[in-house]
Amino acid sequence: MIIVRVPFRISFFGGGTDFPEFYKEYGGCVLSTTIDKYCYISLRHLPPFFEYKNQFTYSKIERFNNPAELQHPLVRAALTLIPTERLQLAYDADLPAGSGIGSSSSFAVGLLQGLHALRGELPDRNTLAKEAIYLERTYLQEAGGVQDQYEAAFGGFNKIDFTDSGAVFHPVFLPDDKKTLLEENLFLLFTGFTRFSGEISAEQTHDIAENTSTLLKMKALTDTALQLLECGKFDDFGSLLDLSWNMKRTLSRRISNPQIDHLYQTAKAAGAIGGKIIGAGGGGFMLLYVPKENQPRFLQQMKTHYFVPFHFSPSGTEILHNDTQTIESSKMVD
Repeated sequence: MIIVRVPFRISFFGGGTDFPEFYKEYGGCVLSTTIDKYCYISLRHLPPFFEYKNQFTYSKIERFNNPAELQHPLVRAALTLIPTERLQLAYDADLPAGSGIGSSSSFAVGLLQGLHALRGELPDRNTLAKEAIYLERTYLQEAGGVQDQYEAAFGGFNKIDFTDSGAVFHPVFLPDDKKTLLEENLFLLFTGFTRFSGEISAEQTHDIAENTSTLLKMKALTDTALQLLECGKFDDFGSLLDLSWNMKRTLSRRISNPQIDHLYQTAKAAGAIGGKIIGAGGGGFMLLYVPKENQPRFLQQMKTHYFVPFHFSPSGTEILHNDTQTIESSKMVD
């Protein structure tokens, strides 16, 4: 059996500039981090004692003989690209899908890593990210950016630049005391509803030309945010989140809605000075920055809402367990 663990991510600034339709012409830039919330993918060869050849367990159980029979598009596509006989596959996660934390791309990266491992192959992180991008954006034609696949593969707190030739990582280094302070001022609030990000991303992709000016401003905020972090000006960082969110919500009518707007304004009235919906928008998790002195009032006034405690995580995708005994050095990918 092989067990793969892949982190989820929080994107602070620059989301939307990682769409190929934008960065291939203007260059993209995001500031994001992986967190200590993960998905887990387990894979093994199914013993030949069942009427079916393969099984995939997630929110439902799919038993199938041919990948074409699968309802789940990502797994169906992955098994078409990397054929695997007699597969038993299972997915579990700390947070729900469709909630803006990059779960689909984390699953794609981990699934590809696991399928390769079953074949005795060990692709590097860059290869896994590019394969996941191909799987989601090219093969499945799902609209969206490319930061999630890279963050899932590499992990850590990073400023990532995107060009036509690939991604360039600039790790963000914060002393432990500053990192702890930033973590303590960030709150991850569940809005209570999930959504399918593809529809939001498709509309955003369609409107990139008319949103170019806004996206360029959002890209510039990434460098400003990084400077604020390096100077320890975390409250200013929080205020910049507010500015960026008000820009982001103009990119598509689907990014926000009356419920999200009301929740965000309620959080600000309770003491948050900035925040944003994580990911494409439309629901899922909301990130809020609340200065230490405002937190008692904030927690009291927001006590009916559900918050998920988290820490930044330096790890990307990793194989936690592999007892297949089939890895051959001659098949390893550089």
